[in-house]
Amino acid sequence: MSPVRRCSRTACRQPAVFTLTYVYADSTAVLGPLAAYVEPHCYDLCAMHADRLTAPRGWEVVRLPVETAGGGPGSDDLEALADAVREAARPPVRPSDDTAGEGAETLRRGHLRVVRSDPGRPDPRP
Repeated sequence: MSPVRRCSRTACRQPAVFTLTYVYADSTAVLGPLAAYVEPHCYDLCAMHADRLTAPRGWEVVRLPVETAGGGPGSDDLEALADAVREAARPPVRPSDDTAGEGAETLRRGHLRVVRSDPGRPDPRP
């Protein structure tokens, strides 16, 4: 078996230089430098197929710069990048109003909320 990874596209024999990962939850395709390891849900692409890459309508393509001066691929940061894209896609958290009184919401993640009690009110427990 050859130590050079090949492009994942059918009938393409060119060496792979990019790795493509999809983040389905965010409708994002991430094209970055060749990953250090072969991952089952990632696609290795040659330069020609990476340049021609298009995403479905409504999807965003994130293209990471490739360093050509390095001695090969660095650590596999595609999953960390996918997490960063997910975090950036979340709606911003609005600061709570201090005059809201007891039970002012400070943070929301999905169906969970962080609720802060008003420090100015006395404790209702006996």
